[in-house]
Amino acid sequence: MTAMTQAPELFREAVAALQALQARPEMTVEPVRAPQRLAPWAHALSCETTGPADVLATGRLVLLHDPDGQENWQGTLRLVVYVRAELDRELATDPFLPTVGWSWLTDALEHSGAAFTALGGTVTETSSARFGEISGPARSDDLELRASWTPLDSHLGPHGEAFLQLMSSVAGLPPVGVTLFGHRQGS
Repeated sequence: MTAMTQAPELFREAVAALQALQARPEMTVEPVRAPQRLAPWAHALSCETTGPADVLATGRLVLLHDPDGQENWQGTLRLVVYVRAELDRELATDPFLPTVGWSWLTDALEHSGAAFTALGGTVTETSSARFGEISGPARSDDLELRASWTPLDSHLGPHGEAFLQLMSSVAGLPPVGVTLFGHRQGS
């Protein structure tokens, strides 16, 4: 018997919903090793995409399941998201960037119709300067969004769609079917 066949039915249903996600052609989504100490059952997906201005965005969506529940989760399932993206210097100095970054997540959850509770998280801006023999740009600016929420059932399709929409927003991808002037779709 595999570990998945021994998993609770609720967890198996939730994993199946995430495995059924259909990502945009610009995105690479694949299963990755999930953290093992946060809950008895866990599943994780990674996502990478590059936006029109060569903005690299990486993310991870982690599904946690504790059949006994955890008080701060307010349920037995928990979704955790971590997203990181490079920023151009002008955007990195925008004082509203944390609020906009958070709205990318909340708007995606609302637009997808995801039913949830207990949403919380942080948006962090980082700037790094390189010196000496380290390769890469002299300065880089990044945005990191970390959040978690409790889905109200195992139908995680809308939650997965929200994660993919968040990745699109962070990378600056236009809506599906829209081509930006000066850019080819999928490039």
